[in-house]
Amino acid sequence: MKSLLVLVQTVDLKEKLENAPDDSYQIGLIIGSFVPFVALVAIAYWMYYAAKKRENNQ
Repeated sequence: MKSLLVLVQTVDLKEKLENAPDDSYQIGLIIGSFVPFVALVAIAYWMYYAAKKRENNQ
């Protein structure tokens, strides 16, 4: 249950960007915030492609 809570917690990106020490830290924050979304989209696409391929082979 605690791991689910950690996934649901929101990160205040705006506050972190305002308190960032330099520009490279800001770029890292922005890229790091999009990586989980991109990974989930890639996994969803892979699952769709695999299901579609399996459906065509039957």
